[in-house]
Amino acid sequence: MSVEVPQKTDYKKYLDPRTLAKIAALDVRARLIVEGFITGMHRSPYKGFSIEFAQHRPYTSGDDIKYVDWKVFGRTDRHYIKQYEEETNLQVMLVVDASHSMNYAGQSNPQWRKFDHAISIAASMAYVAIHQQDGAGLAIFDQKIRKLLRPSNSPRHWRTIIEELSGSPGGAKTGTGQVLEEIAEEIRHRSLFIVIGDMFDDAAGIIKGIRHLRYRRHDVIIMQVLDHDELEFPFRNTTMFKGMEDPAEVVVEPQALREAYLEEFQKHTEKLRAACHKLQVDFLQIDTSVPLDVSLPGFLANRAARIH
Repeated sequence: MSVEVPQKTDYKKYLDPRTLAKIAALDVRARLIVEGFITGMHRSPYKGFSIEFAQHRPYTSGDDIKYVDWKVFGRTDRHYIKQYEEETNLQVMLVVDASHSMNYAGQSNPQWRKFDHAISIAASMAYVAIHQQDGAGLAIFDQKIRKLLRPSNSPRHWRTIIEELSGSPGGAKTGTGQVLEEIAEEIRHRSLFIVIGDMFDDAAGIIKGIRHLRYRRHDVIIMQVLDHDELEFPFRNTTMFKGMEDPAEVVVEPQALREAYLEEFQKHTEKLRAACHKLQVDFLQIDTSVPLDVSLPGFLANRAARIH
């Protein structure tokens, strides 16, 4: 199966062949075990041919038109796809933070934003999912969902995902928790949700959103993408700090601030990590200074080993 490559988008910037080579062989399958089966594993080799009708869903660009319910179209003038119980392909929903804070690029590589790293992760995971003939979908958000592409396993859909991700983050603040609650209601088919962002938001709200996804029986991976500056706070000289999602500016002596910053940052991270562990959600903190072919494969390999 081949995957189409966008013609207008510099996909190579985000789709590192080294990363793909290491993760393509790994099983990006959901971990929830329901009735003795691993959710997302194919129960039937006859993909697309099923016995029991389950529900309709809106047609998404790239869906095979042979599954369009033309009778419903005749009544409503809208296209809907028939879904069946035996359509057991995994759905991977990539939920990407495009708030203004994701524009940050640190001292080590000022040309590489956190958002660029998030795009690389999403591009890689979508590529692998579609290459396995599983479905990949996308939600781009800041304070609210700005774009929603429902999962599809069409090779053309990967191109659409990358083109949507190639825009710049907006100027809005982050509303991660509320967005996760909304999307939990929007996507009812049990899916693997990969939430990619800096998680610089109210921890209680994020946890509430994750809990809602788990209540809907989705599997969840949280990938906290951070610049190395945010992890280490390496600033030494008197510096003016400007809020990425707030107009405030403050001049400080970094050495005096560093200890307090790292302490608060650690508390926030550990609160999220502990909640994820309790909810059986994988939590991965990613440093943008570390290549994805280093940070992703080990995590996915360990996850695959736990599943099987």
